[in-house]
Amino acid sequence: MLKNNLWGNLFHKSGNWQQQCASLWAATPLFEGIPQREIHALVADMIPRNYQTGEYIFHDGDQGAGAALIVDGEIDIRSGEVVLAHLGKGDFFGEIALVLDVPRTADAVAVMDTQCIFFLQAELDAWLSRAPYYAGRLSKNLANVLAQRLTLANKALAQRGEGQ
Repeated sequence: MLKNNLWGNLFHKSGNWQQQCASLWAATPLFEGIPQREIHALVADMIPRNYQTGEYIFHDGDQGAGAALIVDGEIDIRSGEVVLAHLGKGDFFGEIALVLDVPRTADAVAVMDTQCIFFLQAELDAWLSRAPYYAGRLSKNLANVLAQRLTLANKALAQRGEGQ
């Protein structure tokens, strides 16, 4: 029987793609100390999304649902016209939404054609029930990431205050 790609599952992700995404997540501080098999199992349920140049991934004020990882491409995190961060392949953003049910605090905009994969808060909650040790490890890693970003933000604000 011939396999007809026209009628194949459009949402089926190849093992290669899943491995690439699992490796990208594993290289982030969020998944430090978490086995590859656990990450691969999580990635199997994640859905990729493609964005065109100039397309918003989310807007300031949108309800957050989870964190995103850049699989390919680049994005800017913006507040108004100010670029807060320029991110590329392997970078993640939006992680506050993994722990707090609050609106987004900035815009995320694709600066070139970009593919992201999302790790939703609901997936973290399910993982916490299924594998509490590893989900707890991720929660600790997430706390470290948020603390580091807060420290950097405090230093930037202090430097801005010194320049006035």
